[in-house]
Amino acid sequence: MENHPQVLDIVALLEDVKGHGLIRGQVGTVVEDLDGAVEVEFSDEEGITYAELALRPDQLLVLHHHPVQAA
Repeated sequence: MENHPQVLDIVALLEDVKGHGLIRGQVGTVVEDLDGAVEVEFSDEEGITYAELALRPDQLLVLHHHPVQAA
């Protein structure tokens, strides 16, 4: 099953992204769908963006806050 995040999905990193100071497990929001990637914004608790970059879908886990019906 392909896991392609959609705009406004909340995602977590599945791997460290060296050079951007991001580590596995950090949470961000998809802000744009790109050709083969998505732009993800990472913000602190006050809403201040500390990183925004294009990532491949296989680097991300889409998080769900509500029950999802089994496929």
